Amino acid sequence: MIMIIIVKLIVIFKHYSRMDNTTTPAKEKTTPAVAPNERRIDSKSLLGKEGRVIIEHDGQLYLLRQTQAGKLILTK
Repeated sequence: MIMIIIVKLIVIFKHYSRMDNTTTPAKEKTTPAVAPNERRIDSKSLLGKEGRVIIEHDGQLYLLRQTQAGKLILTK
């Protein structure tokens, strides 16, 4: 009897979760403000033709790479 109730509850929750078709508003693409004295480096010159660069920071190595979609990913 309890199993039947649990299964029915699961079915009901799945049904209602499918009905939720709300969307989150799209984020505006904004460029962060750059102070006049801050350094700016072009990503193409930083990543090179390989599209990746290894960065050493506090003795740790990080890989900064560009995805096929053009996004940047930094991994340890």
